[in-house]
Amino acid sequence: MTTHVPNDALGERFAAVRQVADAVLFEGYVLYPYRASAAKNRLRWQFGVLVPPRWGADRAEHSHQRTECLMEPRSDARLRAELRFLRAQRRTVQRLCPDGEFETVPELELPDRVLVPWDEGAEERCPLDVAVADLAGDGVTVPLTWPAGEDTEPVHDADGKPVGRLVRRREEVSGRLRLTASEIDGPYAVLRLTATVENTSTWAPEPAADRAAALPRSLVAAHLLLGLSGGRFLSLTDPPEWAKGAVADCRNEHTWPVLAGPPGSADVVLSSPIILEDHPAVAPESPGPLYDALEIDEILALRTAALTDQEKREARGTDRRAAEVIHLADSMPPEVLDRLHGAVRSLREATGPDTGEEVTRTDAPWWDPGSDRSVDPERDRIVINGRSVGSGSRVRLRPGRRRTDAQDLFLHGLTAQVEAVLHDVDGGVHLAVTVDGDPGADIRREQGRFLYFQPDELAPLEDA
Repeated sequence: MTTHVPNDALGERFAAVRQVADAVLFEGYVLYPYRASAAKNRLRWQFGVLVPPRWGADRAEHSHQRTECLMEPRSDARLRAELRFLRAQRRTVQRLCPDGEFETVPELELPDRVLVPWDEGAEERCPLDVAVADLAGDGVTVPLTWPAGEDTEPVHDADGKPVGRLVRRREEVSGRLRLTASEIDGPYAVLRLTATVENTSTWAPEPAADRAAALPRSLVAAHLLLGLSGGRFLSLTDPPEWAKGAVADCRNEHTWPVLAGPPGSADVVLSSPIILEDHPAVAPESPGPLYDALEIDEILALRTAALTDQEKREARGTDRRAAEVIHLADSMPPEVLDRLHGAVRSLREATGPDTGEEVTRTDAPWWDPGSDRSVDPERDRIVINGRSVGSGSRVRLRPGRRRTDAQDLFLHGLTAQVEAVLHDVDGGVHLAVTVDGDPGADIRREQGRFLYFQPDELAPLEDA
């Protein structure tokens, strides 16, 4: 076993998927409006936080991740693993006093920014290269330690005169990475790879200690890159038929492994604390990282550009990455912003809901309901509980539990009139309805704004 990682093709493939891994690493790092004073930026580090065991024992947070996936390695294959996480370092702001001493202050005003205390995220990596054959039995266990430390950064005004300094303090972070592989029963030579990442800190929190005390000793946004020098990994979301049983037996805790890299490749896995699909990719239109959970680039770029000058100064002083976001929004060319408005990735021929035959083309655009003559929302009917239901039918509403809008609970038991029967591209059926007694029903019909339910959420009325 060696911790030296060769500069080979596998390393190049890791570099190719690192853009997505970076998106995982900084997901939610600093949220719009990118200021430390914003309420949403006072609770930090939402994803993949591995806390010290004694802190997480009596709380909902955990101190380990467990990844299990299937691989078909060649006989001489090597496994490359890379643990990545953010280490929270506490930054305080100090002002230079006339007597030459430094005084800790809540903020330090500069012409272009306002420096404030903040927990910065410093990226840490632990690469490992090992022969797959060495993973049998007890496998390979690597203890990890990042020592405590402190450094300072001088702060100058516009004329280059020293006015203060930033002090960054880091607590010791310790952990363990363990890799094992075991054979599974089946028609092919497949191994189950188990990768466990643990926080092994012995820090004992004081009774009054809060989460802020635990974070500097935690592995934040922890995730793994796993790669085979020869062979392939099997998808856990779309495995071959013969491997579905073995995939179901894989136990993943606090992480989600997916195939990474371009579609069709299977030699790299990204094990992420955020649920992803196989072969995740950053949209080519995205101009840069905006560090916002479930970010929508166009909206964030527009809203960031609309911040006041004072708000932008505060954001620049909060974090270096927040300052880059401000610069990105202010300098974005109009043609780049236009590309964020939307993109059509692919088009395919629609098929009828029942026959599977190709739909006859018309001159209507693909988004116009008139372009598909195999369906007619106003005349189509479906059978619910043995009764034919279509436009004009009266039904009783029974919203299902899968609905996430609490307002739907108030509709339970009400009667309504079906306005249309709609078919989606996946073959699903949805019924548009207006609720009886709704004073705005006529306006809803004119505007085509209805409530939508699936067939099992409706009961036909006997007098319909």
